[in-house]
Amino acid sequence: MEERLQAVTTPVLLESSAAGFSPWGSILRAIPEAAGDVPALLALAVEAGETWPRPGEGRTSLLFELLASVAAIDVAAARVFEPHLDAIAILSQAARTDTADQPAAAGSAGGTSWGVFAAEAPGARLNARPEGAAAVLDGAKPWCSLAAGLDRAVVTAHTDDGGRAAFAVDLRHPGVRCEEPAWVARGLREIPSGTVHFDHVPALPLGGTGWYHSRPGFAWGGMGVAACWLGGAVGAARDFRAGLLAGADAGREPDQVALAALGEVDRILAAAMQYLARTATHIDDGSLAAAGQSTWSEAQRVRGTVAAAVERVLQLVLSNRGPGPLAFDERYAKRMADLGLYVRQHHGARDDAQLGRLTLKGDCPW
Repeated sequence: MEERLQAVTTPVLLESSAAGFSPWGSILRAIPEAAGDVPALLALAVEAGETWPRPGEGRTSLLFELLASVAAIDVAAARVFEPHLDAIAILSQAARTDTADQPAAAGSAGGTSWGVFAAEAPGARLNARPEGAAAVLDGAKPWCSLAAGLDRAVVTAHTDDGGRAAFAVDLRHPGVRCEEPAWVARGLREIPSGTVHFDHVPALPLGGTGWYHSRPGFAWGGMGVAACWLGGAVGAARDFRAGLLAGADAGREPDQVALAALGEVDRILAAAMQYLARTATHIDDGSLAAAGQSTWSEAQRVRGTVAAAVERVLQLVLSNRGPGPLAFDERYAKRMADLGLYVRQHHGARDDAQLGRLTLKGDCPW
């Protein structure tokens, strides 16, 4: 049992050594037992938020490794960790850490859980108007994952000047109402996303109009999501390799087709991991901006490259493992469903079109 747990919680290393990763191992070892238990995962995410690095502060590669390692264990766990860690980073970037020091309305000694709600959708609009040194939020915000189980959130809202700004808000305020999500997805079943309604809810401004989307941290956060996708693909690849080894132990040696698929999975993952590691280094040393590229164009390259890698790994693993594990291996079936949905956060050709516009203007490395 201990050997299996160690294999499941093996970290995804971009640059670190396995020995250097040991200070971060206790949370990873706790995830398999907590998988599927959202309050337990939130507690672990809050614990991680106290010590795990923030992007752009010198250890971005380690942050990406940690996010990928969580996703390699359980994709839905990463979907809990990533927004909490992103919110903590946003608060730091906005120099508004005082919002994190306020007592959680429904928290424990372990701290306050955070989400980030920045999506837009037709028919749902959240407006902010100033009220003294703070602001008041009214309206609806779509795609708010786990809102009913969180203490606080960073949310974006429309401002009187026609822009959008970010705000820190207490989700336990009586003016906040979380709809019961009509969540029918088979992937990320424990991470439902629904609409949250705000009725005269006080909020603290973070960074001013336009700051949320223009800061480098917006791109860094998008790359953190890509690290989660990549970690999920590593988990799927490990399942594939373990299945081939188990078959060989039972006398069924993998054929050339299976070996070719495993080889392709290996080179795809190796290339994506190297790209993510290199980009993390450029974030920390400032060379990304010095090369004349925008941080967002690089984020789009990273996200698109990782998303394509994940899609291909999913295709290879699914086609080679066949229907049996999907039907009878609960952990594997959950991983594939969770990852298939999570990677849909990449908008495919639309994101490529946005990158193409930047490339046409000369925002490219070639």
